[in-house]
Amino acid sequence: MWQKGLISGLRAGPTGADVMRMYAVSRLMLNGFIPNIQVSWVKEGTRLAQLGLLAGCNDLGGTLINESISTAAGAGHGQLLRPADFRALTRDLGRIPAERSTLYTIRKVFDFNDFDEESEAPEPLDDPGLDTSRFGSYQELIRLREFRYADR
Repeated sequence: MWQKGLISGLRAGPTGADVMRMYAVSRLMLNGFIPNIQVSWVKEGTRLAQLGLLAGCNDLGGTLINESISTAAGAGHGQLLRPADFRALTRDLGRIPAERSTLYTIRKVFDFNDFDEESEAPEPLDDPGLDTSRFGSYQELIRLREFRYADR
């Protein structure tokens, strides 16, 4: 609606401060009824996502490949964040990273006492030589004629 100017005075989206307020108020209002609040690094980028973890969120989201929903809505992030990057973003806040399942059970804790950057086993997506171009992107997909929307 904003991009096409359908409603006058509409902003392009929330400010960073608006997003942080929503996370903080959500944590207070949900009061443990919903114990996990995920910050969206895909929508907000990694730096604002870190701030979200300080504002009440306790989940940094997941490793995505070829994310298209947020990208289609205008997000500028989200194609790939390597597991090692998630752990570094978490450790930068003085927190202990953990890997969870879809059902929020802890699969693995990356404790500070066990952490040694040289010896930490890389995940398959941590490979710096990984050819991320094979995953494609939303921008690449919409350039293909077969995926173009046709108003009939």
